[in-house]
Amino acid sequence: MSLKSFLKILFSIAMIISLQKSFATGTSSAKIIYEQFENDKLQKDKIITVICNSNAASISNSSVTNENYFVDYVARNTVKTGIFNQKNYSVFTSFDSLPKPTTTNDTATILGFLCKKITYNIFSNSVEVWFTTKSQVKGTPSMNIVPDGLVLKYVMNGSRKIIAKSISIIETNKEISSSKNSVKVSDAEYAAIQIQSRFTAISVFQKEQINFDDKWKNEKATQSNITYHFAKGNVILKKIKLPEHSSKGSFFVKLTDWSNGDAYDRVGSVFTFSANKQKSMLDAFENGLQAIPFFKDKNGEHYQGTIATNDYAPSIELMRFFTSFGVNYFNKKRIIKGYDWADSVVYKQDVTSLISSEQNEIWLGVYIGNYDKGGHKVSLELDFYPEEDQPETKKFIAPLFSTVNILEAAGQNYGKLFLNDSLKMNFEINDSINDLTMLYTTTGHGGWGGGDEFNPKLNQIFVDGKLVFAATPWRTDCGTYRLLNPASGNFPDGLSSSDFSRSNWCPGTLTTPYLIPLKKLSLGKHTLQVAIDEGKNEGGSFSHWCVSGVLVGTKK
Repeated sequence: MSLKSFLKILFSIAMIISLQKSFATGTSSAKIIYEQFENDKLQKDKIITVICNSNAASISNSSVTNENYFVDYVARNTVKTGIFNQKNYSVFTSFDSLPKPTTTNDTATILGFLCKKITYNIFSNSVEVWFTTKSQVKGTPSMNIVPDGLVLKYVMNGSRKIIAKSISIIETNKEISSSKNSVKVSDAEYAAIQIQSRFTAISVFQKEQINFDDKWKNEKATQSNITYHFAKGNVILKKIKLPEHSSKGSFFVKLTDWSNGDAYDRVGSVFTFSANKQKSMLDAFENGLQAIPFFKDKNGEHYQGTIATNDYAPSIELMRFFTSFGVNYFNKKRIIKGYDWADSVVYKQDVTSLISSEQNEIWLGVYIGNYDKGGHKVSLELDFYPEEDQPETKKFIAPLFSTVNILEAAGQNYGKLFLNDSLKMNFEINDSINDLTMLYTTTGHGGWGGGDEFNPKLNQIFVDGKLVFAATPWRTDCGTYRLLNPASGNFPDGLSSSDFSRSNWCPGTLTTPYLIPLKKLSLGKHTLQVAIDEGKNEGGSFSHWCVSGVLVGTKK
């Protein structure tokens, strides 16, 4: 052993004896520094500091800036305080409601102190704790673990470790206490306040009606924070301001739907517009379908606003959803023992890649295709979750096509071209893009036995003549959502209409997009073709497909 190592051991022994003598008097406070490890790797920016004596301990975590923690061993409770939205809140928790340990016979010596080992099971996590009773001070690095002593080591699931690095005596007359100037709340209230403070929730619509009514006429949509109604009430639209630094974080749309008289399942869409072209669907909202380009299929039928052109961009679909059979409005009109109908349907989806990083304001719209005077009521919220460590990026968002006829009530055609044709278009990529991907959303419709809604159909996408996607979109889990559908028809075989499998959707659910990687696509001009094995017409009934495609990525 080297002289340096020998002297280090002597110094450690002297320090331990000094600490133990000081603690034995019960007159001093201690400062414990804990280090944290993940899979035995030191987390350098995550230090926990505990100041404690025989009656109390305060805990501060270097990675948590707006919360403090306090343990009162005399009153036998823990106190958590936090400053959220410039208000100070506190929640008190009795020791009696904390997790109960299981004792073991294992011991270990940590920083010169003999420690006992106890174990816990917390939310299915296995926790091992070593604590000592040989000191007059009491403390812990975790609010959930408060044994009658000083915790020096904490291990969760064998991989996350909190270990005391050093203990020092501090002479202080300052009382170790929690904040006295705070609003006392319950643990449930505190958790809700804390969660809500972490993100920005932008309320776009609050129980706004979407119905069918001739009173709604086309008008110019010019002002922010004003709700506009279009397509005889089938569409609502509002311009909202985005949060600051919106390129550094995640966006989710959250939609809540209540039936306001409509008993049937309907196609719904949350959408926005591109600002990169001279024209968008907004022109059609304001000036009619003649204001946007159209193409003809082989039968000469017109399809308005379906594909992007040099100066026009179709709407950007953020979320495809389907209303339930009459949730809320029909709950008490069809009472069945054992069926506790839901109050509403809530849909929430990550739309980060589709929200522009170069605009301060965007339009948000909701479409529900229905011909009911009462229709639906919806609330829409755009939630922004900031990520400060995320680098600034410029998103690439290019809508290519959409057959979702959000102006259905104003005469926009259904996507029924696939029976005798395919959707063909040209597009161009002028920027170098990282992780270029197409978001392809597809659902089939035709509500009779031979219709595409109830029959699996192959979807194919070709880029420059090469097949890049082939799938048969189909949902077999619709029975899971029976309690969202009070007005759904019940059949003699025991099934209900909402139980039936469908072409990539169920009543009361959303339809997520397929992600089609196009990383190898070069700069310049390209062709695209969407082909679907659409079923034949039956009398006056026809099948149709709601498909939308958007290119996304980040600019290099």
